[in-house]
Amino acid sequence: MNWIRKVLHIGEKIKRNINKRFPTKFEQESSEWISLDCCAKGPILKTEIEKNLFVCPNCNNHLRIGSRQRLNLFFGKDQYRILEYPLPIDDPLLFVGYKEKLIAARKKTGQSSAIMIATGKINNINVTACASNFSYIGGSTGAAEGEGYLYAIQHAITNQQPFINFTCGGGIRLYESMIGLSQMTRTTVAISELKKNILPYIVVLTDPTSGGQLASFAMLGDIHYAEPGAIVAFAGSRVIKATVNEELPSGFQRSEYVQKTGFIDVVTERKNLPKEIGSLLSILLKQNAVSESVSNNNENVDNDTSVAKTA
Repeated sequence: MNWIRKVLHIGEKIKRNINKRFPTKFEQESSEWISLDCCAKGPILKTEIEKNLFVCPNCNNHLRIGSRQRLNLFFGKDQYRILEYPLPIDDPLLFVGYKEKLIAARKKTGQSSAIMIATGKINNINVTACASNFSYIGGSTGAAEGEGYLYAIQHAITNQQPFINFTCGGGIRLYESMIGLSQMTRTTVAISELKKNILPYIVVLTDPTSGGQLASFAMLGDIHYAEPGAIVAFAGSRVIKATVNEELPSGFQRSEYVQKTGFIDVVTERKNLPKEIGSLLSILLKQNAVSESVSNNNENVDNDTSVAKTA
């Protein structure tokens, strides 16, 4: 019996050491420190990451953030109004385990779907904005998200506001099959109506934007922004490599590479997005000091040209 006690004692000691070495999920979430996979500089204070707009101060890696965090950074904390929209029934196909996933996702994110819609001002211009949350079943698009997009676009049309879409997700939600896939068509038609009303549609591609999202609403913008290092792809790199049986260029699905191939207009850091999009909207809508300055410069050029012709 003596050796049994020794074995049990050793087992308990090993278990205690493992628990010390690997903290529980609750301990990780409640800790003031966070370890990032992007660099090996060691733990960083969560408050420092938050002050830096959830961007790693060591390597400039733009971390994934939730919908409310995104809206806070873009409009300013609580400087916007959340728009509630009607939701379809959960689990339309009675997919096994899907309802449980929805319940867990809502508890985790505090959102009723993967997207959050808001209206607010950017550079004193009223806009409608939509932000996706990867923590909600990978930010995938289903019937609820499709309804949200249609509601947001209709709100933009009714109020004659530009529509800004912060995309993030792994594509169409497989638990909803063809119902999920039909959202590609529905959102495409809605965006066409937005453009018929001559309202700007600006897309900000964040990490990751892929699959059916990229093949529909994510690539229909008038202007496409992207955050540095964001994955922008239809299929995974391993799938493509296995299909073409060739070595792929380094980082070929990152935003910088995609910009070089002409699919993205601007790659800009998170901190610059409000200012750059605000300036762009001022020019497109001919509002505020920026557009006035551009108009004055154009007038000066025209006057100089006419004077030159007269001379």
